[in-house]
Amino acid sequence: MTDATTRSAVSTSSQGSLVALLPYWQVTFASFLGWFLDAFDQTTLMFTLPDIAHDFGCTIADLGAVLMGQSIGRAVGNTGWGWLADRYGRKPAFMLGVVWFAVFSAMTGLSHHFYVLMAVQFLFGIGFGGEWTASAALLMESVPAWTRPMASALMMSGYEVGYFAAAGVQALILPHYGWRVLFFIGLAPAALALFIRIGVPESPVWLRTHEERLTRKQHHTAPPPRPKFRLTGAALQAIAFMSFLEFQKAAIYTYYPTILRGSHHLTQQAVFWPVTLYCLGSFGGKVLCGWLAERFGEVRVMLSALVVVMLTIWPFLSAPTWNMLLIAAFVMGAAASGIFALVPHYLAQRFPSDTRSFGMGLGYALGSIGQGMAQKLVPMFGPTILTLPLSAELFVLGTSLVTGAIALIRPKELPGEHM
Repeated sequence: MTDATTRSAVSTSSQGSLVALLPYWQVTFASFLGWFLDAFDQTTLMFTLPDIAHDFGCTIADLGAVLMGQSIGRAVGNTGWGWLADRYGRKPAFMLGVVWFAVFSAMTGLSHHFYVLMAVQFLFGIGFGGEWTASAALLMESVPAWTRPMASALMMSGYEVGYFAAAGVQALILPHYGWRVLFFIGLAPAALALFIRIGVPESPVWLRTHEERLTRKQHHTAPPPRPKFRLTGAALQAIAFMSFLEFQKAAIYTYYPTILRGSHHLTQQAVFWPVTLYCLGSFGGKVLCGWLAERFGEVRVMLSALVVVMLTIWPFLSAPTWNMLLIAAFVMGAAASGIFALVPHYLAQRFPSDTRSFGMGLGYALGSIGQGMAQKLVPMFGPTILTLPLSAELFVLGTSLVTGAIALIRPKELPGEHM
């Protein structure tokens, strides 16, 4: 079926790809839930930065180094798990990533020294990045081609649902029981591995490739050469795009709870409301962007969302009134997170199937380094309550322009376009 025919068929129904994804609900739900649990554990650290800084006797800028360490761990996990998923299967790599990040999230609550916290968060980042790499490749290779933008959107919307859950839990627990208890809750996601083991099938693309290798081995024919990763123009674009997009997103939301508590003088309970609207906007924005991308193409949707981000960043962080702050939170969530709805599909198109998981992992890994740089540079250039929002706003404007310019480039070849 051609792209034109496919889009015409989808347009005849408002439900479209959502209905088509129902037979694949197990892998879609598992990928969504994996990203939900990742987000809950990661954003718990964001909510507790002021409390950790107080207990450890350090500054928010010092904790930027901890966040940078987590991002480096994500880079290791993205690439390492990409290799594992290509060699041993998407499903076992997915399960291992879930258990790994759950264990080290809980260990964060046991940290009593700055450098121990940094080491634990580095190890947490390995599982965080690995889980995403394996689950994204598994999902993209399991659902029909024309439903992948929507499947991508549903998976990535798990992050904002996890962010919302973390906001609610911290509002209830943090004022009464302290920050450590929040991280002990992070051990619960390990149960997801059981669901993956029992209810989620392996990628049919990976199984087909693996079976071809076994058949060759049984017939004593020369095995095909090991797939080698090639740094093509499409691969370079994926890496550059993710690096700047991750930097931009980290500048938007990493210090958002800190700015709300510091610059706007909100309590932990009051922080819940703008974060909730951000998450609601994010969830709706991701589904909407996935739906729009099926009809108008990814690039148009990405560029439109970037424009909205640039127009909204000042009221999002510096709005002088409560109502404006809430409205900006919803709009920013829809635009900034909506772009990420398209990331798994965008990356999957830029790598061939035999090295796709590694390639997607590499793109996300170097993007993680961009995120880590933002987490370190934003407080470095904005060390006070007054300058932290301004620093974030300037970095968001600059990286949004660069990200849009990269997205406009059309590589000569997209090796995964017709997977």
